[in-house]
Amino acid sequence: MKNGLLLVNLGSPADTTTEAVKHYLNVFLGDPNVVTMPRMLWQPILKNFILPKRSPRSAALYREIWTEEVSPLIVYTERLRQKVQEELPEWDVQMAMTYEQPAIADKIAEMKSRDENIIVLSLFPQFTQSSAQSIIDQVKAVDPSIPVIDRFGEEEAYLDVLAKQIQEHWEKDEYDRLMIAYHGIPQSMVKHGDPYEFQTEMTFNLLKKRLDIPADKIKMVYQSKFGPMPWLQPYLNKTLVEEAKSGTKKVLVSPISFVTDCLETLHEDGIENRDLFLENGGEKLTLVPALNDRKEFAEFVAEFVQRYA
Repeated sequence: MKNGLLLVNLGSPADTTTEAVKHYLNVFLGDPNVVTMPRMLWQPILKNFILPKRSPRSAALYREIWTEEVSPLIVYTERLRQKVQEELPEWDVQMAMTYEQPAIADKIAEMKSRDENIIVLSLFPQFTQSSAQSIIDQVKAVDPSIPVIDRFGEEEAYLDVLAKQIQEHWEKDEYDRLMIAYHGIPQSMVKHGDPYEFQTEMTFNLLKKRLDIPADKIKMVYQSKFGPMPWLQPYLNKTLVEEAKSGTKKVLVSPISFVTDCLETLHEDGIENRDLFLENGGEKLTLVPALNDRKEFAEFVAEFVQRYA
C-alpha cells in the first residue's frame, strides 16, 4: 500500500471580491473552534455586524497582496507540497485547506480511492483549538483511523531550519531588536486548558538558544488580535509603538506561527505594522519571510512524517 501525505493549511478566499471574502470569513469565523461563544449568540453578531463591515475591508487588503491567480498562502503551500513530493518520491503528497478549497474531505476521499495509507500533517507548528483542532475534527469526520500530526514546534530539525532563516536575515543589517511573533488566541482559551501559550514559550526558548543574537535584543509577542476580549500578550502592534517611542530604530520581525506567507505576514506585518512603527519614530521594520518552500523545511517535513508511516 502506498503512503499518502496530506499537508493542511488554513485556507484562503477563492478570489478578492467582497462576496468571496465574505464566504470565507463566514466559514472561518463560524467555526466553533475559532469563536467559542454560543452559536445562538455569535451567529447574529457575525451575520449582521462582523461580515458586512469586515468583508469589504478584508477584500481590499487581499487585493494588495494577491498574486496573478491566487492567494500567496495557496501558492506557497503548493510549492511546499511539490518540494516535499520531491523528497518523498514513493509517496503521494497532496495539500488541503481547513477552510475553502481544496477541502480536506475531498482530498481524503481522493487518496482513499487510490487505497493509500494516509497521514495528515497540520502546517501549524503549535497546537491550538482554533487551528489544529479543526483539522482533526474534519479528518475524523471522514475516517477516525487516519492519524493527524498536530504540532512540530519543538522538533530539533525544525528549530534548526527556523534559526538559520532568522539568523541569515539578522546578519544583513544592524538591528536593535528581533521580535518573534506568534498568532494570538483569546486568553479565555488558555484558561480553559488550551496548551498553546506553553508551546509558544517552549518554542521561543528553544529557538533563542540557537540564535547568535544577544538575548536582551529578542522579544516574544503575539499578533492578529480579533474582537474586544483580551488575547495573549504582549501585542506586537503595541510593542512596536512602545519600541519606536523609546528610541528603537531598526526591528526585525519573524512571524513564526505561519509556515507560509499570507495576509497576516505580508499585509498585517509587512505593511500595517511597518507603517505603525515608522509613524511612531522607527526607521526600518524588516520582515523575515515564512519558511514557505525552503528546501531545508521540505526536507524536515519529509523526514518528520516518515516516523508515522
